[in-house]
Amino acid sequence: MAPKQLYRPEYGTSHAVVVGINTYKHEGPLAFAVNDAEEVAKTLSEQFGFDPANIACLQDKNATRAAIMSAFMKLTKGHVQPDDRVVFFFAGHGHTEDGLRQTGFLIPQDGTVDDLSTLIRWDELTRNADLIPAKHILFLMDACYGGLAVHRRGARAGSSRFLSDILQRRARQVLAAGKPDQVVSDGGGTRKDHSIFTAHLLDGMEGAAAMANGLITANALMKYVYEKVGTDPYSQQTPHYGAFDGDGDFIFNPNVVAPVTPPADDKEGNEILVEIPDLPEAEPSAEQTLGEAVKELIPVPASRIKLDTLVDKKLREALAAIDVINFPVQQPANGQPEGFAARVKRYDQVMADLEIVAALLAHYGEPQHSQLLTKLMTRLAEAARPMGGLVALLHLTAYPVLAVMYAAGIGALAANRYDMLHAALLTPVRWSRLQRSEPFPIVVPIAMEVTDIFNNFKQLPGLENKYLPRSEHMLTALQPIIEDELFLGRSYEDLFDQFEIMLALVYADVGKSFSAFWGPPGRFSYLERSVMASSKPLTAFVENVRQQGQAWPGFAAGFFNGSLDRFNEIANGFAALLAKAGPVF
Repeated sequence: MAPKQLYRPEYGTSHAVVVGINTYKHEGPLAFAVNDAEEVAKTLSEQFGFDPANIACLQDKNATRAAIMSAFMKLTKGHVQPDDRVVFFFAGHGHTEDGLRQTGFLIPQDGTVDDLSTLIRWDELTRNADLIPAKHILFLMDACYGGLAVHRRGARAGSSRFLSDILQRRARQVLAAGKPDQVVSDGGGTRKDHSIFTAHLLDGMEGAAAMANGLITANALMKYVYEKVGTDPYSQQTPHYGAFDGDGDFIFNPNVVAPVTPPADDKEGNEILVEIPDLPEAEPSAEQTLGEAVKELIPVPASRIKLDTLVDKKLREALAAIDVINFPVQQPANGQPEGFAARVKRYDQVMADLEIVAALLAHYGEPQHSQLLTKLMTRLAEAARPMGGLVALLHLTAYPVLAVMYAAGIGALAANRYDMLHAALLTPVRWSRLQRSEPFPIVVPIAMEVTDIFNNFKQLPGLENKYLPRSEHMLTALQPIIEDELFLGRSYEDLFDQFEIMLALVYADVGKSFSAFWGPPGRFSYLERSVMASSKPLTAFVENVRQQGQAWPGFAAGFFNGSLDRFNEIANGFAALLAKAGPVF
């Protein structure tokens, strides 16, 4: 057995291999990977004292498999000493293969997923890291792939350790941009011409991830990037992180604090303490329902990352489930397309979890959770949609978004949370089928699409003779889901009508697509016109707002430009249009 290595409480030399690939020989191009690599190399040199001579920068055609592995394996040679540190940064494509277990790969410039021998296995890097004597190696991977076997052994999260102790313990750590079922965003970050992951990574390295004493550790950086990328409204990824060997911690700037070696007469008193951050990932336990897990996480500020991770997981699952692969809109080569009613039923089934999440966020969430609801609505609305196919099925692709909008809206109104209702109805989104670059309030494209298939919902069982078949279906489809989580009882129908009234009036305010003051009708419009109905939901809602006047909470949330006069204009105009349709007997 080899003798245990004794490390000094300081670093010797710093080394780095930094890879950025925009132009691939066989794979699709990226826009900002080279920018990301160059900025990381610059930050390591200028801020953390890495000698540029010890930073191997490989870009595009120079980032072949052979070149990357050669640069990495050079670190196994004699010029790397035990007290040194190493950073390996990769910005490019990743790939995951599923066999007996998931295996993750990096795609070099000359690699192709059609020939796995041309790729770099993640565990090839980790195994070869055993040959590098440096005590601390940190892998920063702006790519999504699987097969990352990591642990969190060592000091308990939330505890403290002496800096000298951390520096004298071995560490092999990794922070990757996303998991195998995710798409890394090449661009759209907080920094122009950088990916979302690297933009937040650079922010953290430049000080945003620093602890109170100014130290930036790998664990602190992981926590920062995990939170920022996971909650970024333009992100569809959740970073993966951890250690695969050792229980030390890579330190970016150990010299920012006083020397770490304590005086001989004071072994601990003058030492620097380093906090060990909590880096959670969330999954409901086997005993917990999804609703129970969300309710448990919402009120605890320290669980925000867990909540974000859980919401992201459910969002990704929903997006994958409603993808055109599972819900094709073209006429099949053989046979008839799936019936409209059967498709609506399938949509209801796959969206149930996300409806639970949306309803609970809107009902129980704190103001800061509105950003999470906004992200959820944005990702659903801006998912890629086909431009051609059977017309009814194309329009129906908006239905899953509408269902989540209803769930969030009813949950919000049950708690009088008009800020959450604002996120559900007025989040600006780009709807690809409208082929216009400017964003719309989400209610506009969704209501337009579903209104165009108004009568198709009569194909659903029991709705053949209903005036408002889509509305009647939403009422019954959502009730068991909402009732299980919020226990609204008899108030459910009233809240459902109130949401549809807000949906119609808000559309009339911001839509302007059909005629002045038009909004999508709901079952409330039938009840309003019915000579047999005992209640007039629209009249009651409008009178309630007018009685509260400018104190109505919807104005503070931003509805109707915050103006009672504007509300009255819209409500009067909509009621006049409804009256023209005549009574229902």
